[in-house]
Amino acid sequence: MKLAVVGSGYVGLVAGLCFAELGHDVTIVDNDPEKISLLQQGQLPIHEEFLAELLTCKRDAGKVKFTASIAEALEDCCVIFVAVGTPPKENGEADLSFIEEVVRTIAQHALGYVVIVEKSTVPVLTHAWIRKIMALNGAAHDSFDVVSNPEFLREGTAVLDFLYPDRIVIGADTERSANLVSEIYLPLTSGEYHSRKTALPAPNSAIVPSNLIVTSAKSAELIKHASNAFLATKISFINAVASICESVGADVQEVCKGMGADARIGSRFLNPGIGYGGSCFPKDLTAFRSVAHESGYEFALLDQVISINEQQRARFLRKIRQALWNLKNKRLAVLGLAFKGGTDDIRESPALEIVKSLVEEGAVVTAFDPAAMERTKAELGDSINYVDSAYAACEEADALLILTDWAEFAQLDLKRLKEMLRYPIIVDGRNLYDPAAMKDAGIQYYSVGRPAVVQSSKTLKATAAKTTT
Repeated sequence: MKLAVVGSGYVGLVAGLCFAELGHDVTIVDNDPEKISLLQQGQLPIHEEFLAELLTCKRDAGKVKFTASIAEALEDCCVIFVAVGTPPKENGEADLSFIEEVVRTIAQHALGYVVIVEKSTVPVLTHAWIRKIMALNGAAHDSFDVVSNPEFLREGTAVLDFLYPDRIVIGADTERSANLVSEIYLPLTSGEYHSRKTALPAPNSAIVPSNLIVTSAKSAELIKHASNAFLATKISFINAVASICESVGADVQEVCKGMGADARIGSRFLNPGIGYGGSCFPKDLTAFRSVAHESGYEFALLDQVISINEQQRARFLRKIRQALWNLKNKRLAVLGLAFKGGTDDIRESPALEIVKSLVEEGAVVTAFDPAAMERTKAELGDSINYVDSAYAACEEADALLILTDWAEFAQLDLKRLKEMLRYPIIVDGRNLYDPAAMKDAGIQYYSVGRPAVVQSSKTLKATAAKTTT
């Protein structure tokens, strides 16, 4: 089929290139001329595994093209996915002005029947507003349909999440539009794509063929917000449990193992740390809370989820002070700036917020991130130092802070780290290491929800002698 995708951010670009991977002819639209020019040259504006390979392959094969014109995209397609931003307003509501602008343009340029597919995360009843905007701009009621097709992509694994999804949700109020959008995903729901020799490798937990769930548009819109709110709740819950573990001397990893073994709970997202971030959870929680309020329900649970997440950053800063006492003029090595490993996205990154707090307290920060350095430079400028490796960040630092869960940060040479650090102190906000290994390496180790590893006075004296020498 011939499809259009409006928006070339994390969702739109991944969706567009993955649709091309399934065999469709895709036109990706964006109103940023620089971004379009970059994509036309085969360059990516974001970091995401497998995306560069897809862009090169599909662009060279003519399966994907890029334009700044929605009218051009509509010339030869009848399904258009809208994946533009829905940033939060000051009151927490989602700003839908970008969607409205796109819908007005569609109404003005659609040449025949068209299906408008909500790919952006939007509040419930947005589909009804889209219908109103189309009608107000002259579109006949039977010349279009609106479908909700929420995305469930995780940054860092978004391509495989798209091609091997837990579920595909299609919220449609007409059989015609439901069938049309279902046909787009047929290579996944039939298993045909997964049987191809050229298919990207399936993750261990892949469900093949993919599960298709057809609902009303209202239900589909709610599924997305409710899913993200529940996952954020799970993260905040285990972080609250981690705080209790620290108070009583228990090990949160052991608690997680015992909880996760319960099939009703599961182990996914039971990962204590410095809190959730990114472009989805913070924005979607406040938007969902606003939707609930407008519907006459005060969703107090979401207030607590948000509060716990904010408190987690403050607790981690106290942990750093516990390890170092004063932070002024302390040289700190920071590993990780993105909100999670596998991406260059720093939006609402708890790592970045902690770094800002450290700088405000007078610490000298030297940071490394495999992908998010350039975006951080645009945000923080020269308020911190940037280096090109994890070890370079640790040179003569008073302590090492691990703030993002990049896989490579879990495989560092502890002996080498101890030799490079001025003091053998590591504060791990992602629990990447076994405390027993840190004890054997002679490192003072502070993590989340686990007892601190405090070295013997003999070990500390040996370190002090090395430092003065």
